[in-house]
Amino acid sequence: MTKYWRILAAFVLGMVLLFYPLSAEAAKRTPAKKEVSNKDFSGQSLIMAEFTKLNLENSNFSDADLRGVVFNGSTLVGANLHGADFSNGIAYLVDFKGADLSDANFTEAMMPYSTFEDVNITGADFTNAVIDRLEQKKLCAVAGGVNSKTGVSTRESLECK
Repeated sequence: MTKYWRILAAFVLGMVLLFYPLSAEAAKRTPAKKEVSNKDFSGQSLIMAEFTKLNLENSNFSDADLRGVVFNGSTLVGANLHGADFSNGIAYLVDFKGADLSDANFTEAMMPYSTFEDVNITGADFTNAVIDRLEQKKLCAVAGGVNSKTGVSTRESLECK
């Protein structure tokens, strides 16, 4: 009988650990974001910078060097990242709705729980980027072009079928 309870306890513990992580909806309930929208970061070198819980709506990051940058729980609605290098960056719980991501480099970027509604990804390179499967499918539906710097097709980089 003791062996039975150990197995049951191990099973229950395993199930709790399996389902313990927050769902994307629960994780999105974060405190208010600091307002810094409409900022111009175009062409700047922001290597390894951190943007945590910021409202960067309509900000301009075009042609910026964003290698290794962290966007954590930030809003980039309507932002311009055209031609930006976001390789090896992290975008966790980021809303990119309506953003211009054209010709940007997202090689090996980690982008879990981020959303990409109505974005322009023409010529963007997502090679080895980590994106939620559902978001990847949305991006594949609008993917086209070739990145001007890496020479990689957007559809190939997203592994679209």
